[in-house]
Amino acid sequence: MPSDRTLSIGDLASRTGLSVSAIRFYESRGLVRAIRTGGNQRRFLRSDIRRLSFALIAQQLGLTLGQIEAELATLPEGRAPTRADWQRISERIGGVLDQKIAMLERMRKKLDGCIGCGCLSLETCALYNPEDRAGRAGPGPRFVIGDEGP
Repeated sequence: MPSDRTLSIGDLASRTGLSVSAIRFYESRGLVRAIRTGGNQRRFLRSDIRRLSFALIAQQLGLTLGQIEAELATLPEGRAPTRADWQRISERIGGVLDQKIAMLERMRKKLDGCIGCGCLSLETCALYNPEDRAGRAGPGPRFVIGDEGP
């Protein structure tokens, strides 16, 4: 069933920059669906370039595979997503991206000072985090992940 509407898995890999094994993995998770030819070869719709490109970008932005799967599940099967389809995804993940941007900005501001890790090993921790008050709020870099800090 090769046509100009479909791509082999190798062509899809070339177009997306993903390895063939990564595409098979995404296929196993339902992010894309192969059409099988009479010779049992995988063929993918050209629109799968967009789906896989979204997955690649979304992962780099820090979305989980589960979040990516959920968003791609909202796209239509068998046709390229429209601008409206992508806009709906953008609206849904906008808040998540805003939270990640805010965390990155906090990290940039606090990296040269105290991040609230509770280590108490730096001289300045006695000033920024006396008696490990950040540790009482929970584990991890409290001042970066959202707690108020110095």
